[in-house]
Amino acid sequence: MSEHYKTLSAVLPVVIREKDGREEVLLLRRANTHYMDGRWDFAGSGHVEAGETASQALCWELFEETGLMARPEDAVFLHVSHRIKEPTYYDFYFQIKVWTGEPAIREADKCSGMAWFPTDALPEDMIPNRRRAFLLAKNGVRYSEIFYHSLEEEELL
Repeated sequence: MSEHYKTLSAVLPVVIREKDGREEVLLLRRANTHYMDGRWDFAGSGHVEAGETASQALCWELFEETGLMARPEDAVFLHVSHRIKEPTYYDFYFQIKVWTGEPAIREADKCSGMAWFPTDALPEDMIPNRRRAFLLAKNGVRYSEIFYHSLEEEELL
């Protein structure tokens, strides 16, 4: 019998606030991570570790990177994206509208900026697969698949 294929999972908190009658999302600019450095990403994105649920990892990563505290039961599932590459990832997106604290850059070695953006005007230099999944989720699509073999192909999404 063959061994089961192992994959990695990531969690992406989509932190949403209302300001002046408009929805905004909290993003950070990646730095020194060796993945899409210089691009905007959802603040608090990270990996699911052994023994953690996706919602637990989401809340821990959000706190670790931004100082915002959210509870797993307040994380609302938005989307899962199966990224087929090496390594293969399942990216779990959850909306966070309830939290405590004020966002701050807590990992300055991995983040060169943090800002709120209108959800209908995301920055052009956002990570392509993140932008794609967010737009799909806004349109009610809960699952997607992405096939690519290199970082260069991922950039073209």
